Amino acid sequence: MIEARHLRVLRAVATTGSFSAAGRELGCTQPAVSQQMKALEASVGTPLLVRGGREMRLTQAGEALVRHASGILAGLTAAEEEVAAIAGLRAGRVRLVSFPSGSSALVPTALAALRAAHPGTRVSLEEAEPPKSVELLREGDCDLALAFRYAGAATEEWDDLVVRRLLTDRLVALVPERHRLARADSVAIGELAGEPWIAGCPRCRGQLVQVCEGAGFTPRIDFATDDYPAVIGLVGAGLGVAVLPQLAVDSVRPRGVRVVRLEPAVRREIVALTLPDLAQVPAVAATLEQLARAAEGLGRQG
Repeated sequence: MIEARHLRVLRAVATTGSFSAAGRELGCTQPAVSQQMKALEASVGTPLLVRGGREMRLTQAGEALVRHASGILAGLTAAEEEVAAIAGLRAGRVRLVSFPSGSSALVPTALAALRAAHPGTRVSLEEAEPPKSVELLREGDCDLALAFRYAGAATEEWDDLVVRRLLTDRLVALVPERHRLARADSVAIGELAGEPWIAGCPRCRGQLVQVCEGAGFTPRIDFATDDYPAVIGLVGAGLGVAVLPQLAVDSVRPRGVRVVRLEPAVRREIVALTLPDLAQVPAVAATLEQLARAAEGLGRQG
């Protein structure tokens, strides 16, 4: 294997014409130059220099190696500078995947702060609900995933991941503003048993059915959509009731809708996930920190 330090010595010898001159240029002794040249010749398996009296010349193999050395060393220098820039957060990229309400409530604040602190770091954003977002992380298609899990739901298999807990998000009931429960301080989900329902994303839909069945009824779902503003719009039009995370409601200006506290409380935990090795990458660590600060700014613990 050819080492970069040996290439630098060979190039200095070729440029200066002697071991002693090369040593002066490199700031080392003549014996050290001779030793490194012997090591380089041993690694390539052929002589690189013809030594004769005071004169020294390159063999054909030596000429070939010197010809390539400049490009190799220049590439290594460029690579070292780029890695140093990434390590110092003067450069770098982070591929972030988030569920929609996280994208609107947490991501903008976090990325604005990250850009202000480290303008050379670029972040791309893609939306996906868990468990898809977690699959993207494990498959190497993103560096950081915002995800959530419901309290009391089946345990997520996240043991192989770094889990940064951000906040607790509480589910709330949405009813039309002229609904019989619109002025209530809180509502038990069983009080909505006979209502038509508008359901959200598949995972939220499954949680809704589970909570309703726990209260002794199966919800009649008339409409289902992954789009939170559409859910709120349908409720506002008087077409049914819904249960959504507070974070999703905060990201939309509800019109014609009343938000009522749901009792007993149903909560979900919002987390940021990454792989252990990626957690050591400065740009990923900085993004994680800004997401945590954005969550603190919401001041919600459920």
